[in-house]
Amino acid sequence: MAVGPTRRELVALLLGAPAAAALACRPRGPALDGELIDTGARRGHAAVRDGGPVRVPDDRWRRAGVVIVGGGVAGLAAAWWLRRGGVDDVLVLELDDVAGGTARGGASPVTRYPWGAHYIVAPRREQAALVDLLGEMGQLEGADAAGEPIVAEAWRCRDPEERVFYRGRWYEGLYLYAGASRRDLDELARFDAAIDGWVAWRDGAGRRAFALPVGHGSDDAEAIALDRISFAAWLDRQDLRSERLRWLCDYACRDDYGLLTADTSAWAGLFYFAARRAAPGAASQGVVTWPDGNAHLVAHLAARVRIETGAAVVDVRPAAPEGEGVEVVAIGPDGPFGVRAAAAIVATPHMVARRIAAPLRDGRRPDHVPDVGPWVVANLHLRARPHERPGGAAPAWDNVLRASPSLGYVAATHQHGRDHGPTVWTWYYPLTAPDAAATRRALASAGHADWAEVAVADLERAHPDLRDRLTRVDVAFWGHGMVRPRVGSVWSPARRAAAAPAGAIHFAHTDLSGIALFEEAFDHGVRAADEILAARRA
Repeated sequence: MAVGPTRRELVALLLGAPAAAALACRPRGPALDGELIDTGARRGHAAVRDGGPVRVPDDRWRRAGVVIVGGGVAGLAAAWWLRRGGVDDVLVLELDDVAGGTARGGASPVTRYPWGAHYIVAPRREQAALVDLLGEMGQLEGADAAGEPIVAEAWRCRDPEERVFYRGRWYEGLYLYAGASRRDLDELARFDAAIDGWVAWRDGAGRRAFALPVGHGSDDAEAIALDRISFAAWLDRQDLRSERLRWLCDYACRDDYGLLTADTSAWAGLFYFAARRAAPGAASQGVVTWPDGNAHLVAHLAARVRIETGAAVVDVRPAAPEGEGVEVVAIGPDGPFGVRAAAAIVATPHMVARRIAAPLRDGRRPDHVPDVGPWVVANLHLRARPHERPGGAAPAWDNVLRASPSLGYVAATHQHGRDHGPTVWTWYYPLTAPDAAATRRALASAGHADWAEVAVADLERAHPDLRDRLTRVDVAFWGHGMVRPRVGSVWSPARRAAAAPAGAIHFAHTDLSGIALFEEAFDHGVRAADEILAARRA
């Protein structure tokens, strides 16, 4: 039987030898309290991957207008949009006991906090459905003179937004200006000019090269040719080799994609910077966030739709005999059941969809196999803040360690203006190795104590007294956390064709964009719902 790495080996693997050496020198203290959160993987594997055929008794069938498989952002957005379109008989079936997928959140007596996605980019007026959602939630203050929505000040990320820890000191922002050479700054200026060039670019139909969501942008050959090279190769071609700029680009790819620039599509790398600028020379669109991240949006959507949790869907097929409608077979807490409906939306990751959706499982259409990377998220509960080193930047919402492969931590109480006292820090670690499957196998045996030690050992480099302030550390391992935009994947013909419906079976998920952002999941949910609404009108 294979034996996984020891705790010290895990720390060395994920944080480097110095962190492992520091761990070895520290006196062994009590184990960190907390738990490894169940993300639904075991239940999904048992029912979908490893389970056999499921027979539904005749008296366990029921009916619905539309069945949505998956209660993540895409599924919830589809159900919400259908309800707004006048379709009330909508049923969402969710595998886990909690809706939201990687956008879920948690709560403590101190604050709510995220378990995954923790912000959206302030939407533009073209993102009409998302603007409608924020308006329905009371998160908007109206529109500016140009008609662009204004997000309520309480939910625009409070300053300071970001800081970076480097050689014993915190600095404002993510680009390290302190000590930057003339060449460093020249390359940063040339990089910004190149981004502005793409922000200004328009195709023959007047579309931007890069827009949020991806479907609002251009599919012109000049723009999508960038998908055929890596972001690192694009930077080489521009002779942009500054270590500071390269670190910023690597950080951007790790943050949004779980990859490094060497493995990220150049199209996706430029998308990160260009899609967030409204015009050349403009600052990036502001960040909209809540203490529990995008779980705040999920809670609003989930409260307005009908959801059954703990339901493992194993089959989505055209109704038998041949005719209109679909049949959905699932295993719930009380055993197998089935739902017959006019239409279904499969809003699951593609690795699940290709097992449960008959048109994909039976090979009736070309397959699309996205690369999906693992993530680790830890929520560290603190009774008090660690000591801040004098002379550095003040505590921020996003706190990044420049020498770490992690993404640092987000402070859940930041939006409330509580910079002192108890809080929850959410620590993110994207596992960026190219072979995601090998990474999952190598880390399969790691438990709560192992991951908690990695998170604490990482942050102790900036906060040496952190351990004394902790009350518990909870951890989630997202083995299939997010689709990764590898070179050639974003604009592959298979990816573009995968969103097309198969009769009355429709598809919605970030995998269909090749980029795992809230805006993408939301857009695909609305798009799939619109397909059903259009079919009903026809």
